[in-house]
Amino acid sequence: MNPRLAKALINGLLLGGAVVALFPLLWMLAVSFMPPGTSNALPPPLWPAHPVLDNYRQLFEHAGMGRYLLNSLLISGAITLLSLAFNLLAGYAFAKLRFAGRERLFRTLLGLLVVPAQVAMLPLFLMFKYAGLVDSYVGVVLPGMASVLGIFLVRQYARGLPDELLEAARIDGASELHIFLRIVLPLLRPVVATLAILTFLTAWNDFMWPLIELTGQEHYTLPLGLASMAREHTEGTEQMMAGSVLTVLPVLALFLAMQRHYLDGLLMGSVKG
Repeated sequence: MNPRLAKALINGLLLGGAVVALFPLLWMLAVSFMPPGTSNALPPPLWPAHPVLDNYRQLFEHAGMGRYLLNSLLISGAITLLSLAFNLLAGYAFAKLRFAGRERLFRTLLGLLVVPAQVAMLPLFLMFKYAGLVDSYVGVVLPGMASVLGIFLVRQYARGLPDELLEAARIDGASELHIFLRIVLPLLRPVVATLAILTFLTAWNDFMWPLIELTGQEHYTLPLGLASMAREHTEGTEQMMAGSVLTVLPVLALFLAMQRHYLDGLLMGSVKG
């Protein structure tokens, strides 16, 4: 086959796949600007003839979407910051510090990766119930403070750091905390970016655990708020699409803006050590 023809064919297939993948998102965005009832016509319009902002206005004025958005930002931000702190410290310790049972403990953690998260939800809920943490932000944030995958990514990346650099700092009298903050942490920036994006996206999109943990609607996150609107059967399709845009667009923009750092961190961590 002609190389130019083959290249054009591959590019055409890739472009077609991109259009198929993006079309639902673009139509969701278009419907969110349509007047109520417009999208129910047959055939449904692909673009609003007269765009309006009424659907978004209704979400914030009557559906409480502003509160849900603030809750999602608060919970996702807290989980991301705490997870970064614990995963970075634990991953560095497993990579560079020597302590009794290090390898055995790490293998045990890796074994937990095959255990579905849903298995632990009921015992975790009962523990939080006895501790009085049900229907609270703390109860949603605590399970996300550390993850086996995050510890694994940091460990794999940190194993590639030169031991001579750390030993020289110890000989100069630097404490382990000073070594971590001043030397190790700047070198971990690629995996920090990867872990931050991965954790924030996971926390933002999480539905199951907030659904179990949060019983009061004032604590709902965006996915829960959108699901509660769907259950009421009182909102139009256009308003539901506006809520979906508010849920999807922020994290989609974050991922697109940071995808290079995200992929670099994953690829570097996969070949370190």
